[in-house]
Amino acid sequence: MIVFQKWRATESAVPLGLRLRVSQLYAQAMKLSAGDRAMLAGLLLESLESGAEDGVDEDWREEIERRMHELDQGTVTPMAWEQVRGRPHGAA
Repeated sequence: MIVFQKWRATESAVPLGLRLRVSQLYAQAMKLSAGDRAMLAGLLLESLESGAEDGVDEDWREEIERRMHELDQGTVTPMAWEQVRGRPHGAA
């Protein structure tokens, strides 16, 4: 949300057509489930990568796929960052 707010604050420098598209995409993305938003975020971040170290991309792809499978199977429950942030490191 902070990134979107910062973008909105500087949007006067962004062409109107792009502002509308980004705002509409954001609004639509916020209607997705937490798992779907996580997958979309991963895909968008992946699209920005410009050649990571050899093997790292594949390792992360496998980790993301494993986590998405766990979400799809219901073996894990997604948590909001606000909940996770308050926990001691390593606590389940």
